[in-house]
Amino acid sequence: MTIKYKIASVALTALTCCMSVSCASQQSIATVATTQATVQVSQVWVADKGDGTYQNPILHADYSDPDVCRVGDDYYMTSSSFNAIPGLQILHSKDMVNWKIVGYALTRNKPLEHFAKPQHGNGVWAPAIRHHNGEFYIYWGDPDFGIYMVKTKDPAGDWEEPVLVKEGKGLIDPCPLWDEDGKAYLVHGWAGSRAGIKSILTVSKMSPDGTILLNEGVIVFDGHDNHPTVEGPKFYKRNGYYYIFAPAGGVATGWQLVLRSKNILGPYEEKIVMDQGSTSINGPHQGAWVTTPAGEDWFFHFQDVEAYGRIVHLQPMKWVNDWPVIGEDNDSDGKGEPVMVHRKPNVGKVYPIATPQDSDEFDGNQLGLQWQWHANPKSTWAFLNPTKGQLRLFTDQMPEGAKNIWDVPNLLLQKFPAEEFTVTTKLKFTPNPKLQNERTGLLVMGEDYAYIGLVSKSDGLYLTYNTVTAAHKGSPEKEELLGKLNSTEVYFRVQVSKGGKCQFSYSEDGTAFKSINYTFTAQPGRWIGAKVGLFATRQDKINDSGFADFDWFRVTPVTSNNYQTQK
Repeated sequence: MTIKYKIASVALTALTCCMSVSCASQQSIATVATTQATVQVSQVWVADKGDGTYQNPILHADYSDPDVCRVGDDYYMTSSSFNAIPGLQILHSKDMVNWKIVGYALTRNKPLEHFAKPQHGNGVWAPAIRHHNGEFYIYWGDPDFGIYMVKTKDPAGDWEEPVLVKEGKGLIDPCPLWDEDGKAYLVHGWAGSRAGIKSILTVSKMSPDGTILLNEGVIVFDGHDNHPTVEGPKFYKRNGYYYIFAPAGGVATGWQLVLRSKNILGPYEEKIVMDQGSTSINGPHQGAWVTTPAGEDWFFHFQDVEAYGRIVHLQPMKWVNDWPVIGEDNDSDGKGEPVMVHRKPNVGKVYPIATPQDSDEFDGNQLGLQWQWHANPKSTWAFLNPTKGQLRLFTDQMPEGAKNIWDVPNLLLQKFPAEEFTVTTKLKFTPNPKLQNERTGLLVMGEDYAYIGLVSKSDGLYLTYNTVTAAHKGSPEKEELLGKLNSTEVYFRVQVSKGGKCQFSYSEDGTAFKSINYTFTAQPGRWIGAKVGLFATRQDKINDSGFADFDWFRVTPVTSNNYQTQK
């Protein structure tokens, strides 16, 4: 194996955080990055402009339904992970602009057997993260099974096993609130596809330890008349008012609604506090209100941008007459609109630039935290060899009856990291000589998908380009054979340009790339953006599968890079 070169990156001093403090003291409890000497900054999207300002989105990636809490000087974010595992990725920041993935709260979706198969669009919906009595809690709704909770004292470490707080269908988007008197409550929405009703919010009493709901709850808001599809509620208390921040109107066309009441069970007043206005930021809603130690108020929300998923924006926020105003209120009517560039939050000092991980050199003994499987994983799917600096994917048998890889669980994928980017990977394929039709490749996955790959045949390895339209409907793959590979090693590449336009290519020497004579347009998956990653499959059962060794997976800017057209 040739010695690997490192992609250009910015070396930064690791964030060192304090461990032993109480919630009351509001000091840092993070254990983030204490063992890392450097962190790598994305080459394709950085929100921090380096001049005291930031640009939106702060995360140009599909962190759908984001929620954030602050503890001391540290900020923690999580988001919907649906069927992807590890789930409930945990991001950490010191300034709300620069974020790094530090862990995840969920190693398997439950029930285990159910989620051993891809359950597109199911699983973890709209979580809420809170800190209470020295512990972090995350609540989420699984629309088919109920409301779950998981907790820990260290958000970058191990989380306890999930607790089913309330069993039932259609219970979604939960958020807890612990009142000053020690009593606990939980607000949630309803999924019409399971419950037969939507656009209402329910508040229930909860045990103080947060493990069980104590009653069936009370409907505190009905959005059918003015705020259809009200969902994603977040619960807060300020100046004697109970507040429910809840988006309405749908992810692509909606607005941010806020409800308030002096009584936790209502009646609640209502006010739209942010909408698209004159901007290009459609459907700005569902996120988190956070206050800095200095008293500044900020709000996180997502914007749905189809193949790129639900990307995360940060907005300034202020209080006027005990109502929040989010974004920029140019006409002083109490309703804001999103900003694209703004001064960074005042957190008392300047922190190094950080971005979620994207490239992976496969040098360690664990996958990068950006990677997620399509279903609960098996231990036989992958092996990291730090001695060689490689990731080995063993081919796994296609599920019985699978029409295409929509039904395949062992897809190793990550989110699109920017509007435009290039992914290049180097691999060596060693199929079992007793088999044919073992496959591996570089994949862009959504309800339509495409990949450039290798397939084993009796006389060697062949390059292929495969596409599917409407994979979720069971459409078969269309395959084009590109020719026989002269060796077992190859470089695969995909360049993604504006509009999700994907150009695949390959190289046998790592220098001259031959471009596929087609452009694939990425499409979202079920409630998620498109993803990019790797796979290895076989059709037959055998006692010793073949494998693909990946040297690295690098995310870089879009360039011309000596392309030739594949004939």
